[in-house]
Formats: sequence, C-alpha cells, structure tokens
Amino acid sequence: MLFTESTLRKLKQLTLVASRVRSGAIKGERRSSRRGSSVEFADYRNYSAGDDLRRLDWNIYARLEKPFIKLLEEEEDLAVYVLIDGSRSMDWGEGDQHKFNYARHLAAGIGSIALSSGDLLSVGFLQSGHVVSEFGPSRGQYALPRLFRFLESLEASADTDLNASLREYSVVPRRAGLVVLISDLFAADGYESGLRQLLGRGHEAALIHVLAPDEIDPQLAGDLQLVDIETNFEQDVSIDGGLRNLYKARVQAWIQSTQADCRKQGIRYLDLVTSQPWDQALLLEMRRTGIVK
Repeated sequence: MLFTESTLRKLKQLTLVASRVRSGAIKGERRSSRRGSSVEFADYRNYSAGDDLRRLDWNIYARLEKPFIKLLEEEEDLAVYVLIDGSRSMDWGEGDQHKFNYARHLAAGIGSIALSSGDLLSVGFLQSGHVVSEFGPSRGQYALPRLFRFLESLEASADTDLNASLREYSVVPRRAGLVVLISDLFAADGYESGLRQLLGRGHEAALIHVLAPDEIDPQLAGDLQLVDIETNFEQDVSIDGGLRNLYKARVQAWIQSTQADCRKQGIRYLDLVTSQPWDQALLLEMRRTGIVK
C-alpha cells in the first residue's frame, strides 16, 4: 500500500475540488474560494504535525516558545469522505488488476491528497447495507501511516446493498463536504437513492466506477454455466461472437447511462478499468474529471 516517494510528491501537488460545499472554520492548507488576490499577512494559527516549516514564524517562536504558522490569505479546510464498496464482487481480478486492491490504492491516493492539503479526512467501509468500519476524521500527514494500515486491513467479502449503506452513512450528523464513492456498482437496487440522500445533506459527490478488463470484454466462448459471485445464482449460457458483442454494447450503455445520471445530479463521474495503472488514474484521469486539480 505504501507509495513511492516520487508518487507521494506528485500527490502533494494536488488538491481535491469542491465547488459548492463551504469549507470549514478550521484554518488549514486549503485556500478558500472567498480569498482575495492579496498575498499579505492575514493571521496566525497553531502549528500542526505535517505543516510546512517554511511558514513557521520563528520570531514568534523565540518570544513565546510556541510554534505558529503564518497565514498569508484566507485558508480553510474541506471535509472529505471516501467510501469504499467492500462487496464480494469487488474481489475480482489478478495482481494489479484486482478490483478491490485497485480501489484501496485509489482511496489511499485520495486520502494522501486530502491529508497533505490539511483537509479533514474520513474513510468508510461499506458492506451488506452497513458502514462496518471507519477511519478518522483525521487531519495532517502524520495520519498517513494509520490510513494505510486501515486500508490494508479491509477485505471484500460480503453482499452489496449500496443504497442502504449510503443511507446509513448519511443519517449520522457530519459536516457537509466532498463524498467520493469507489465501487463497481454491481448492486441489484442501484446506488442512486443513497447518493441522492447524501446530496440532500449538503454534500458534493464524486463517483469512481471501477471495473476489471474481463467485465468490459469477457474472453469467453462456448456452453458455460455462470455463477453470480455474491448470490451464487447459476445461469447456463451459450456464448458466441454475437452474444459477446451484445454484452459489450450493453456494458457501454450502462456506463453511459450512469455518467448521464451523475451529470444530472451534479455528481462527478469517472469510469476506470483496472488495466490502467492506478497512479495514472490518480494523477491524470481524476484531474481530467475535475475531482482534483
């Protein structure tokens, strides 16, 4: 789960984007949308682990023997909530293309961006219609090892009920912020009503849709018995080129429909196939989609 120093340096240059949610009252590294163009001194705040020492006021430290950070313009933090689908359907793929491992790397990258920006980070693990474990809320880069340990402890091993999980997450009082859901969206009842409830609580949302290559284009042929990984439902099928083409067309239609629905709801949507390296997804695709800048 640990990133290379090169990747971490690149992630530290990014910030998560929230265009409508008001930032919190606690001063942090994030620049508020309400700031002016001035770079003049504005205020001090207490030093927190992980702050840039170049902004420490050594004169104040010499007089008071307490560390303070200089604020040069109005800065505020953002509440960031990363939600990970832990259903059995996420336990699919081999090596670097394993969906759940891929999702955990994405969550680690997003968490790294949030913590290095001084944002308030929480991570929720969703299984069987519940939020079964949580990390945070935490702030500051010192929390990064704890985040990695938390993510490494997770295992995809239960049924999917995204709507119920998202509704459960939404009923707990939380500061309005940016919610990032990472899922393959293989949920019989969908995800829409759960995300709408989070939006109704004042959150912004981004949906990262993760699929394996063989879920986009299965290399199957002949008479087969398919078994649902979560329900164990069995289905006998005869697969030829025509059926494979029909399947691929319907998958693309599903992705396009999901993207259109997200656009209507004001949700940023990113579809990823795990054959694409996860660091490229973090550093390139998430920037292209407007989740980070």
